[in-house]
Amino acid sequence: NAKAAVEEGIVAGGGVALLQAAKVAFEKLKLAGDEATGARIVEVAIEAPLKQIAVNAGLEGGVIVEAVRNKPVGTGLNAATGEYVDMIKAGIIDPVKVTRSALQNAASIAALFLTTEAVIADKPEPKAAPMPQGGGDMDF
Repeated sequence: NAKAAVEEGIVAGGGVALLQAAKVAFEKLKLAGDEATGARIVEVAIEAPLKQIAVNAGLEGGVIVEAVRNKPVGTGLNAATGEYVDMIKAGIIDPVKVTRSALQNAASIAALFLTTEAVIADKPEPKAAPMPQGGGDMDF
C-alpha cells in the first residue's frame, strides 16, 4: 500500500525483486545439512509469487522464473502483455516493506518446518477422467 511504500520505498514488483535478490544471496551461501534445507525451502517460497502470476497469465511458471532469473536486475514479466519489461518503468512495483515481510515469513516457515517432527497436509483429490467423446464408432 502507499503508506508502506512511503515508509521504506519501492522495488520491482511481480516477485522480481525477491527472485533476483535471492539469486545473488544464495550464490554466496555455503551451507550444509539443515541450513541448506532451510535455504532451499526459502528459495522455493520466493519463486512462488512469480510462478503464480505466470500461471494466472496462462504461461508456464517454471519457465518464466528461469527467464526472469537470468534477465537484468529489475526486469520481469508484464503478465498483461506477456513481455519482459523494466518493472519500475512499467509501474509494476511493490513496497519494500511488503516484500521484506514476505521474505521474513518465508524464512520463519522454513525454520518451523525444520524444527517440526511431522507435518500434516491435505492430500489432493485425484482428478476424474474426462468423459469420452461419443459417436466416434457409429455409422449413419
